[in-house]
Amino acid sequence: MTDVDVDVAVVGAGPVGLVLAVLLGQRDRSVAVLEQWPEPYPLPRAVHFDHEVGRIIQACGIGAEVRAVSEPAEVYEWRNGQGTTLLRFGRVGVAASGWPFSSMFCQPDVEAVLRDRAESLPSVTVQRGTRVHDIVHHDDHVVVSHTGGDLRASYVVGCDGANSTVRDLLGIGVDDRGFHFDWLIVDVILAEPRVFDPINVQVCDPERPTTAVSGGPGRRRWEFMRLPEESLQELGREERAWELLAPWDVHPGNARLERHAVYTFQARVAERWQAGRALLAGDAAHLMPPFAGQGMCSGLRDAANLAWKLDLVLDGRADAELLASYDEERRPSANAAVDFSIELGRVICVPDPAEAAARDEAMAAAYDGEVSEAPGLPGIACGVVLEGSPQAGEQLPQGIVDGRLFDDVHGAGWRLVTVAASSALDPELVAWFATIGGEVVDVAGRSPDLEAWFARHDLRGALQRPDFHLFGTSAAVDGTNTLLAELRQHLRRTP
Repeated sequence: MTDVDVDVAVVGAGPVGLVLAVLLGQRDRSVAVLEQWPEPYPLPRAVHFDHEVGRIIQACGIGAEVRAVSEPAEVYEWRNGQGTTLLRFGRVGVAASGWPFSSMFCQPDVEAVLRDRAESLPSVTVQRGTRVHDIVHHDDHVVVSHTGGDLRASYVVGCDGANSTVRDLLGIGVDDRGFHFDWLIVDVILAEPRVFDPINVQVCDPERPTTAVSGGPGRRRWEFMRLPEESLQELGREERAWELLAPWDVHPGNARLERHAVYTFQARVAERWQAGRALLAGDAAHLMPPFAGQGMCSGLRDAANLAWKLDLVLDGRADAELLASYDEERRPSANAAVDFSIELGRVICVPDPAEAAARDEAMAAAYDGEVSEAPGLPGIACGVVLEGSPQAGEQLPQGIVDGRLFDDVHGAGWRLVTVAASSALDPELVAWFATIGGEVVDVAGRSPDLEAWFARHDLRGALQRPDFHLFGTSAAVDGTNTLLAELRQHLRRTP
């Protein structure tokens, strides 16, 4: 076997690349993050993450820090040009993952926390100002050529965005879903605090479809769609940004323009996410319009799925074929996020007054004054899940255990969570489980909410993966042994 410089080369030091590096580094995997830009990008981009992604962030050991630089967003209201409410999405309170259903943030703030965490891990290095220009595949490693030289790695992961160099070097094509609309993005810092109720608003006005949302504490973001007769040059002028902000009582006297840029919202999915020892994650694998707020979220889900699989494969605790389940498991969820984003966009991006009026009439008639629950993404239907097992592929809630969040007490990893069923476990299976970082946790008498979940589903055991999806569940005390045996079979190396 060829000696390598690092276990994994991660190309791209955005949120996806940094989360992947942290999750691997916390497992003592050596990681080199290669980033082409010499300095971190200082301006806002992504502004939303959901509760499941909050839990992934918590798994990186920075939950408290990110909570401090984000704010909950409980309602996303849609209005027409006359101010009539058409729809209200949202959920109030804490979600099953232990985080607000939706949180708004400023990406540079969160990236700074992630960078600090990555750089605190002795097995992770971040090299900035280095551009990857070739990837050469070998049987047991890859050679990543970049500005600083050649790097031998067991695997390379392209987390380098929509215009991915890694994807191009691998010759992987993309499926363009045919959604293209130009929007002006304007990020503003207000001079004085102002209450926006609801915090996030979508204005479905054919004269100018507009989005107005939180950009994180102390910040606001507006997005204005380019109209058919409008040039990109005209829309991109700073003076035009102020003109569009004026109806919102935002002007140079009470606000500072942090960024204004015209973007083409697109929807694209890479044809495949793996080529030998090279993989894609985040925008390199899938790109979507921002209307569902799932762009960065989908990328962090990729990182959480991929990290534990790479960890097990790197030292042979699982067969390399395990990595094929990454695309298999993640693609349906990413496709659903892309499709939902397009669906929302086609409702919003309507410049024709007659078509917009018909839309408004139908939506207003259906609106009952209640807050609708936004549809969730599908769980995992195939891959490393126990077929036919109740709740398999869904996420186990993060309950309160001994007065604290479960993950803060027991960490993130393979967890066999039971209710008074741990005494029946086979010691040999438990010993094997420990070799993959597994821990048996009995919550009987320690977590009323988790006990209620088990009772509601008539279960005694639940085997949770490191990305919080369930491998499988058991209704009988002795069925917990079957869960561990089935998992070992799923991961066992082939001849």
